[in-house]
Amino acid sequence: MSTLEKVSERIKNSLFVPIDNNNNMQDSINSNDVSGQVPTLFANVPLGPVDPILGVSTAFKADTDPRKVDTSVGAYRDENGKPYVLKCVYEAEKRLLGAPKEYLPIDGIPEFNKLSAKLLYGDAMNGKEKRMVTVQALSGTGALRIGIIFIRKYLPAGTVVYISRPSWTNHHNICKESGIQSAEYAYYDPKTKGLDFTGMINDMKAAPNGSVFVLHLCAHNPTGVDPTHEQWNVIADVMREKNHIPFMDCAYQGYASGDLDYDAYSARLFLNRGFEMFSAQSYSKNFGLYGERTGALTIVSHREDVIPKMLSQLKMDIRAMYSSPPTHGARLVTTVLSDPELTALWVKELKEMSGRIKDVRQKVLDALIARKVPGNWEHIVNQIGMFTYTGLTKPQVDILVNKYHIYLLGSGRVSLAGLNNKNIDYFADAVLDAVTSTQ
Repeated sequence: MSTLEKVSERIKNSLFVPIDNNNNMQDSINSNDVSGQVPTLFANVPLGPVDPILGVSTAFKADTDPRKVDTSVGAYRDENGKPYVLKCVYEAEKRLLGAPKEYLPIDGIPEFNKLSAKLLYGDAMNGKEKRMVTVQALSGTGALRIGIIFIRKYLPAGTVVYISRPSWTNHHNICKESGIQSAEYAYYDPKTKGLDFTGMINDMKAAPNGSVFVLHLCAHNPTGVDPTHEQWNVIADVMREKNHIPFMDCAYQGYASGDLDYDAYSARLFLNRGFEMFSAQSYSKNFGLYGERTGALTIVSHREDVIPKMLSQLKMDIRAMYSSPPTHGARLVTTVLSDPELTALWVKELKEMSGRIKDVRQKVLDALIARKVPGNWEHIVNQIGMFTYTGLTKPQVDILVNKYHIYLLGSGRVSLAGLNNKNIDYFADAVLDAVTSTQ
């Protein structure tokens, strides 16, 4: 049979097998496959692990028990357990009805970028904006990815990105897929259920000079444990001494404390201290724009003259990845932040959302104390933001999931947004049973 006939036969069998320059067939079919299945080039693709957060959410959705409670996913819910559309966003959407759907510039909406940098850095900018470059990104994840790729390409070879232990699991994934080494620094102390500040500082001192440290702006995910302002100043001292580069992950500004300026303290501190630094902003949590993928990456340099070159390289990376960012979410944010009345409404809603979470923290603590659940649970109100690192062990978590249909991460992290007046007592009863049953 001629080569042409062989190719024709392959096509009739709906298979494509490449041919090398010597007209020899490249038989990519596994000759050991005796399963009787249609051969494929992709038989050796391994099954990836289930995302630890989304996997729990999937299990919750499949559960038919009417008592089920979802405390796994980091998305705000109102007192009735329903998704919440911010009133300021609703008003902005009405104004944008019928807006053109044209492509945006590669680096996004210019006004959105300016407003994002101003929101994060505030008065600390004070003329420093000429030494900043900001690009619109696919939420915080996209901003992190673009920033990490930039680090790989333009910071010294071998630069390591340090991530807190524990942290959002996707931090390490982003580094791995971007081709850069990540490592961990101490952060959470399971004994105190608070910050391991000594371990954190020691790891920063031990890291090679010029390392990148991913730092959570506020409402640390997953622990809810933040440094104090005094501790942030010590962190800045050590990082200056070691020439480390801060990479601020800003997912909860305004949603943590209800105060946009208070939550931005650490980023503004580093800017005022004269650091070259990165920041990744997400508008998923504080604007409720989870599915709109709205965010920004800002890089601060010592010199204004390098900014055009930095922007050109960022645009090349964006162009190769997704060409240009989506319009709707960034237009919503721009509309709100450009209008004083909508901004004031947004700030009010941030206080209400963060206030509900604080209220849930106190009610959970009160319910556990009322039931005399063994242990000290004060950390629940000492932590901040959407999550609490409860300290529940894996066997205790299993009891909550399997017996009570309360879904949370195996680490014991609870999204407090999933709790409300209708299920807090049920949650506390389940914790009592889990803790006493495993003593």
